[in-house]
Amino acid sequence: MNDFNVLVVDDEKEIRDAIEIYLKNEGITVVQARDGIEAIEKLDEHPIHLIVMDIMMPKLDGISTTFKIREQKNIPIIILSAKSEDTDKVLGLQIGADDYVTKPFNPLELIARVKSQLRRYVTLGTYEGKTNLINLNGLTLDKEAKEVAINGDSVKLTPIEYKIVELLMSYPGRVFSINDIYERVWKEPSYNAENTVAVHIRKIREKIEIDPKNPRYLKVVWGIGYKMEK
Repeated sequence: MNDFNVLVVDDEKEIRDAIEIYLKNEGITVVQARDGIEAIEKLDEHPIHLIVMDIMMPKLDGISTTFKIREQKNIPIIILSAKSEDTDKVLGLQIGADDYVTKPFNPLELIARVKSQLRRYVTLGTYEGKTNLINLNGLTLDKEAKEVAINGDSVKLTPIEYKIVELLMSYPGRVFSINDIYERVWKEPSYNAENTVAVHIRKIREKIEIDPKNPRYLKVVWGIGYKMEK
């Protein structure tokens, strides 16, 4: 676990320092931030491979910070909060967090989750320093070659279809609205884009899913948008 930098974001210095001690013992370098605003600044100053993020913070809370980070980066985020309600957990995961740990936490559990997410980050190919490949349970995307494959078999996609798949696979588990997809892929304002995006999604499913009517990878989140299953 050497050569990895973890950003710990919490308004309580004692918690930041404690997590830093635990992770340093595992050979992990820790960068600290007191709130969401400082966290975003640290991301610009340091190469960060994972974030441990408290929810309840001044200036910019963990949910808002996670949302802003997910607009630009796909590094793993573990939400840390004193709250245990399902609504907080679900909200955090829906906007792009990868895991959730409730305070007070077991140090061994937190370390295990950090290691697991770092391994996943590298193995799945979203670690930019290591590879341009993304692999989601047999669905593989090569960003450099602009190719998609299922269990090693190449899938022929149109340029637009490829861009949609690349967008969703780059943020596995994150839900993108139809407007988000259209504006990011077509690079123009979204206006009555529902049918256009839906047609492309259907064609993509026909190419990558064994059973397009019961998709394994490209899932619809009713009333919200689409996501690529982790």
